[in-house]
Amino acid sequence: MSPNATEPRLGGNAGMTSEYLEIRGLTVDFDGFKATTGVDLTLLQGDLRFLIGPNGAGKTTLIDAITGLVPATGSIRKSGVELLGRKAHQIARLGVGRTFQTASVFEELSVLQNLDIAAGARRSALTLLRRRREVSPEIEAALDTTGLSDLRDTPAGILPHGRKQWLEIGMLLVQNADVLLLDEPVAGMTHDEREETGRLLRRIGAERTVVVVEHDMDFMRSFATSVTVLAAGRVLAEGSIAEVQANPRVQEVYLGTPATPAATAKGDDRA
Repeated sequence: MSPNATEPRLGGNAGMTSEYLEIRGLTVDFDGFKATTGVDLTLLQGDLRFLIGPNGAGKTTLIDAITGLVPATGSIRKSGVELLGRKAHQIARLGVGRTFQTASVFEELSVLQNLDIAAGARRSALTLLRRRREVSPEIEAALDTTGLSDLRDTPAGILPHGRKQWLEIGMLLVQNADVLLLDEPVAGMTHDEREETGRLLRRIGAERTVVVVEHDMDFMRSFATSVTVLAAGRVLAEGSIAEVQANPRVQEVYLGTPATPAATAKGDDRA
């Protein structure tokens, strides 16, 4: 992150004059079952957006559609460029990257070699497996941002779970992804790993469009700048953490409790 970058904030820090993702009427239909229906979302650079909702709400399906893994109707425009109808690799080349719940890394290779592969360096397999004398600036930046500099020569397969997720995020950074879609990035992490991951998301979220699919509500309250709630494939509510927690429909459908003054006040305090 550049020294002059601001923190992520509600509404973004750059607006639609820079990178953004605009989703309109997005519908995913699996043989008559609508996993998402008419979803409208505008995701701006510098607004660390959390996507929450009960199981089966359509959260992962939504990011699958954005990245071209499932067919959909409607419109998904990245800074004015339509993504629907493009193949997954074409969407990735346009700067849209994603992670999965289980990190996809080359476990037998080192952290540095994983980043090298992701950066698309034109090297033979033999050269790739040798210790490199020089590291490109973009890889050094990714190592620094993810906190993996001291582990650059460590095989990815022996990294703790949390650091594997950080490596996968780093692999997106060296690919110059400016829209990142992260599917439950802190699942299975320790408390300390979750805190470190939250700080990492805030570092990368200031200059990118970052969407986090998450079930961990404490993590969401600590690090989200805005929240979208999905239920039954539709947008139920969106706004700041305080606004979403105070929404009676969200409390009934997702949190399972009716709105009360005490609950609303507590939600405001934690936001």
